[in-house]
Amino acid sequence: MEKIERVLTIEALKNALKFDKANSKAVIGKFMKNFPEYRKKSAEIKPILEKILEQVNSWGKKKKIEELKKLDPNALQEKAKKKPEKKKLPDLPNAIIGDKKTPVVMRIAPYPSGALHIGNARMIVLNDEYVKRYKGRLILCFDDTIGSTKKAIKTNPKAKYVLPEAYDLILEGINWLGINYDKNNIMYKSDRVDIYKKYAIQLIKNGDAYVCTCKADVFREKFKKLGKNCPCRSVSLEDHLERWRSMNDGTFEEGDAVVRLKTGMDQKDPAVRDHIIMRISDAEHPRIGTKTRVWPLLDFSWGIDDHEFGVTHIIRGADLQKEGFIEEFIWDIMGWKKIDIFLYGRLKFSHDFTLSKTKSRIKIKNGDFEGWNDPRTWSLQSLESRGIDPKALRESLLDLGMSMSGINFSEKWLYSKNSKIIDPKANRYWFVENPVSFEISDLTKKEYISSPLLNPNNEKLGKRKIVLNVDGDKASVLISKLDISEQRSKKGDKVRFPKMKKGDVFRLKDLFTVKINEITPKGSKIKANFLTEEVEKNIRKIQWVPKKNNCSVRILKPDGQITEGFAELNIKSLPISTVLQFERYGYVKIIENRQDYIYCYFSH
Repeated sequence: MEKIERVLTIEALKNALKFDKANSKAVIGKFMKNFPEYRKKSAEIKPILEKILEQVNSWGKKKKIEELKKLDPNALQEKAKKKPEKKKLPDLPNAIIGDKKTPVVMRIAPYPSGALHIGNARMIVLNDEYVKRYKGRLILCFDDTIGSTKKAIKTNPKAKYVLPEAYDLILEGINWLGINYDKNNIMYKSDRVDIYKKYAIQLIKNGDAYVCTCKADVFREKFKKLGKNCPCRSVSLEDHLERWRSMNDGTFEEGDAVVRLKTGMDQKDPAVRDHIIMRISDAEHPRIGTKTRVWPLLDFSWGIDDHEFGVTHIIRGADLQKEGFIEEFIWDIMGWKKIDIFLYGRLKFSHDFTLSKTKSRIKIKNGDFEGWNDPRTWSLQSLESRGIDPKALRESLLDLGMSMSGINFSEKWLYSKNSKIIDPKANRYWFVENPVSFEISDLTKKEYISSPLLNPNNEKLGKRKIVLNVDGDKASVLISKLDISEQRSKKGDKVRFPKMKKGDVFRLKDLFTVKINEITPKGSKIKANFLTEEVEKNIRKIQWVPKKNNCSVRILKPDGQITEGFAELNIKSLPISTVLQFERYGYVKIIENRQDYIYCYFSH
């Protein structure tokens, strides 16, 4: 039992030093974790622990440290914190760094329905990282085939379609990320429609595809679900070619006919049974207008393009596994060499934000969002407008690796990396939200000047000056309502500062010390007396701004909330797009210097 008593005492002392008083459940839990063989003897262990706890909790801190050092000299030494290992991207098969004969060729294929968001950025960053590793070539091809039919676009606000301004928005986002794509040879699928038609006709003539005139619901219920062949499969080649002409010349309307690839109605996955590869849409395209009304589906166009572009490796999300199957099916039919396809798991995001270009587009159109820069879109433009550094986003995404399992992405990872990048250059300023007026009497000077550092981590940046003017022997400042109320620890188990009351003494940060002589229950009226300018240790410090010489501020957050308050006057002269830190609040980026206030976006 001597060994048991020693271990229990060590654990009790560690727990007591950490939480002031040792907790029996925590101590015995730790003990049982390290010595599971004693779990059946807990009845014997508990009485021993109770005596130990009684003794340990009666000792002062100094005595606890002395006893712990006797039992375990290394117990108080801090363990070196291991840096989380970055998930190294796996090597690409059949790839040699800098190979000029068979270089690595990859592609990114954004659909221009809006600005890129974090989810899109992962695919782009992964492809770019591999191309840079192997000194290969990255192709940018806008996947700008028609997303929905003309009828759907007119009747359904959520219909997917090409947004004219999205081309530039995507280029802005890609360039902001520092992606090294082939800028001299940007591709557009809308320019390649005739190529897809040529291959579609070839597949029909070869008997590998057919024109189906079944209504979508009929095909789904009578054939697809049951795994039975559609009658259109057995129609003669002449009839198929006539149907093809009718699709192109306007005889058939939207939904009257589609081209299906003969993948087989016996496929285990119903989603790939005689899959559609071409369909009709009379929607006008922003680049080519009404040049064509027959458009390819994504997987068919990529089955053609990945071969013709000479792509050697494909990286895409696991949600596009079906598209990979269709591509490989086409390569087999055409007798083309297969391309290596790599999938990564889907990112899951917190409830605090959703990623949807369609939803953002609707909100922007309705005037609910201020544009693609609005923090609520979570677009790359919005991240830049909030002061997020592209390196922080890139590192956050690369750290996820290529795992096939779904990953819950926390924006806190991004914020942590961004803080390390911007903190050395983000100057500090004071900001008071939910302001309360605070009057100080017995002042002896005409003005008092506070000179805090612009950045405590970089004294070379110098100081700023905040002036408090005195009228007679009085002056007024604004403090946050938060400083009047009771403040608890993050866990809520400890009171950091009690509710402000008469007689309290504290220091207005970097200015002077005061004593409250009058305060109403809700803090609507606060008066205090000046005590001293001398700096006193171990006294509470409260942030403030002058009541008269200040600057009104409004901050838009990613959740749509707007914070209002007042900041020191110094921010009035800062340039637009300045990233700064409001102490005790967070990082913000100045968006606009309006007539009555400074408008900012919240960073984190």
